[in-house]
Amino acid sequence: MNVEHEIKLLVEEIQRLGTKNADGQTSVKFGVLFSDDRCANIFEALVGTLKAAKKRKIVSYQGELLLQGVHDDVEVVLLQE
Repeated sequence: MNVEHEIKLLVEEIQRLGTKNADGQTSVKFGVLFSDDRCANIFEALVGTLKAAKKRKIVSYQGELLLQGVHDDVEVVLLQE
């Protein structure tokens, strides 16, 4: 799969699992994304796809690297719907 396609799928999954925050942006906790069965089947490297999406300013989250368990409560915010 190419990166652009994976980012498009990531946006769809954030929209499916997330909720609107006070600013009207869709956000989801990393732990919810990481533990979702559908996401696990789609993304070979969820963290890598998130990093690529962040670099393209499609999503935003605190920190550089998200790790399961340690960063489960970090909000991943969708900047472009």
